[in-house]
Amino acid sequence: MGSRPEHLGGSLPVPNVQDLAARPADLTPPVLSRYLRDDDGDVDRDDAAAAVPVVDLARLLDPDLAGQAQEAATLKAACEDWGFFQVVNHGVPDDVVQDVKEDVKGFFGLPLDEKRAVAQGPTGIEGYGQAFVVSEEQKLDWADILFLSTQPPEYRSLRFWPSRPATFAASLERYSVEVQRVAAALLGAMARNLGVEDAGKVTRIAGAQAMRINYYPPCPQAHGRVLGLSPHSDAVGLTLLLQVSAVPGLQIRRRGAWIPVAPLPGALVANVGDVIEVLTNGRYRSIEHRAVVHPEHERVSVAAFHSARFGDTYGPLEEMLVAGEPPRYRTIGVEDYVRLVLASKLEGKNIMDAMKIIDPSDHASSDH
Repeated sequence: MGSRPEHLGGSLPVPNVQDLAARPADLTPPVLSRYLRDDDGDVDRDDAAAAVPVVDLARLLDPDLAGQAQEAATLKAACEDWGFFQVVNHGVPDDVVQDVKEDVKGFFGLPLDEKRAVAQGPTGIEGYGQAFVVSEEQKLDWADILFLSTQPPEYRSLRFWPSRPATFAASLERYSVEVQRVAAALLGAMARNLGVEDAGKVTRIAGAQAMRINYYPPCPQAHGRVLGLSPHSDAVGLTLLLQVSAVPGLQIRRRGAWIPVAPLPGALVANVGDVIEVLTNGRYRSIEHRAVVHPEHERVSVAAFHSARFGDTYGPLEEMLVAGEPPRYRTIGVEDYVRLVLASKLEGKNIMDAMKIIDPSDHASSDH
């Protein structure tokens, strides 16, 4: 596959939110107004049936076929009905998880000038800053991010990798390898569930990996009026999220309401991205989600995005086009797809709308 192209698209510079939160006197109404949102639906906190499914990866890979089949059915239902699930017994060593948690928190604890040493440039989103800011008028997320290409190693821009904490690069490298293994295993199981004999047609979606490390400071001045992450579906293949903090914040949209995803100790949160929706011709659906901000406590998370390598293409798999079913989405090269994504706002399922080749009214609402 091809090498990583340069200048795929960037993001406009925005204020540092962690710094703003530390200087509340500077949060004047004009400054804060760029972050204030209108209400975007009810939050469902009471439905006992609203718990995100849990998939046991060890059972999913167990040679005991009875247990494996049962867990595969759980995965299939999660992909078809939820688009989100939590992964337990994933095999990522506890020390690897703990080390990356400590180093990520350590990075955001550095003075602002040190963090700015790895600030994003004008032609890309790698580094410290923000993403998907395409106009001076759009509402901003109450968050700062560190975005890094992690796999394969030749895709990395090491000038954006922090030198402090001193163990940061080694910790992230170990975690990156482990979580890519988990992604490939889950995608392989999805291929079996979908009846795709050549699992490589699906597992190639774990060929490349990037990480978005998120810092959401508290915002007591406008709690409930700011968002850490705008409602969107992930424009990648498979996302695996490590909730570094015990502070809740992730919510998914389901049947018109927002459902909180409570941090499950030791679990990774997985979600189907837009690319898998394309590959399965809509059989598996990417789901809108958002991050809310706590009024008193900071929240940190690490999202590992898995995609195909440059030089590959995205399009519905032939196995998904049964009984004369037409493709619902166009086929596009990975590089052109990334350019499309980076030129867009983070807004709902706008990338999927751009990928459709049939009337959107023929496709069910994403609020399911």
